[in-house]
Amino acid sequence: MEGLQSWWATIQADFYKNFIQDDRWQYLVQGLGNTLKLTFFAVLIGIVIGVVVAMIRSTHDKHIKEMHGGFSKFILKFLNVIANIYLAVIRGTPVMVQLLIMNFVILIAVDSKILIGTIAFGINSGAYVAEIIRSGIMGVDNGQFEAGRSLGFNYIQTMRYVVIPQAFKNVLPALANEFIVLLKETSVAGYIALVDLTRAGDIIRGITYSAYMPLFAVALIYLVMVMFFTFLVNKLERRLRNSER
Repeated sequence: MEGLQSWWATIQADFYKNFIQDDRWQYLVQGLGNTLKLTFFAVLIGIVIGVVVAMIRSTHDKHIKEMHGGFSKFILKFLNVIANIYLAVIRGTPVMVQLLIMNFVILIAVDSKILIGTIAFGINSGAYVAEIIRSGIMGVDNGQFEAGRSLGFNYIQTMRYVVIPQAFKNVLPALANEFIVLLKETSVAGYIALVDLTRAGDIIRGITYSAYMPLFAVALIYLVMVMFFTFLVNKLERRLRNSER
């Protein structure tokens, strides 16, 4: 019994030292806020890039053989090559390396670490979002393209008003899962001196020289966030299934 009381007293003392003393819990609050902002805006950038790249690649795959030789066919082939290079480079290199290159090479004159991280993670996410959306576009029946054309839409309008909405509905759960993956990937943002959630725990550890309490706190916060967003994704999937009946 005395051993249990001593263990509990040690836990309380460590908790006070790591989180209560000098209001060190504020590091975690600041880090959590930066992590959520970074993830949210990076996802937005990733979706914009992903939609553009997916449209280029799916248009090339679906219609390049039907196009007659000319400037438009050359432009489509050129854009498809650029899109494939982008996908190969981004998906073939670690996100941490991309983040470091963005911080120390490309955006070296930018002071905002949030902006640098958002751009780096957004570009990285865009490569994966592009493949998700492309699979959704390729899964839309060709008859939908013909239906759009019969309504008087040109190709861009058909993609915007007919195809993309259907593709988004099909891949929305996968996009939500990409948000969860990106949320965890942002844990390397501390390498550019951005105080994200993981970096906040590391700052507390450096002050108190106590590793397990701040690290377990960070792990617990990530776990709660992932479980919460997973719950929302599962709920979204059930709603989409019910709407199709």
